[in-house]
Amino acid sequence: MKRLIVVRHAKSISYGYDQDFDRTLTERGEEDSERICHEMIKTGISPDLIISSPAVRTTQTCRIFAALCSYPRDLIRFEKKLYSGMQTTTFLRMIRELDDRHATVMIVGHNPTIYYYLDLLVQGFSLDVPTCSTVVLEFDIETWMDLKEHSGMIIHRWIPDLL
Repeated sequence: MKRLIVVRHAKSISYGYDQDFDRTLTERGEEDSERICHEMIKTGISPDLIISSPAVRTTQTCRIFAALCSYPRDLIRFEKKLYSGMQTTTFLRMIRELDDRHATVMIVGHNPTIYYYLDLLVQGFSLDVPTCSTVVLEFDIETWMDLKEHSGMIIHRWIPDLL
């Protein structure tokens, strides 16, 4: 069994697109990240690998999750293509190439690509993905290489406004 935790970054400060990469979380974004992570921890789910876009808002979001899950900050893997809109085929290849010792992997990114990744992984996915949405997917596979499109099952979904 393999598990993906897919997270859209938390609420961030609005800027023009020329400053997009450097947008920081708002106070609400920080609080939402903590609340969602506490809900995740209650279920006993914790990542053994975190992969994040290097943008400031995603970095801040994943560091809050990492701190609360006792995940070492220096082991967070930053993937530039998660910021620039990695294509779904490239995303799938990245997941299939994961080391199998990682059973639970967290991906922290941006919309609309987070939505596209969920749509790729879950048959008929059509749910909203507002800021700090966290969706936990399970796959009935032993190795990441065996991951197939639309084979994920949603086992948890947390949205700050619904807590």
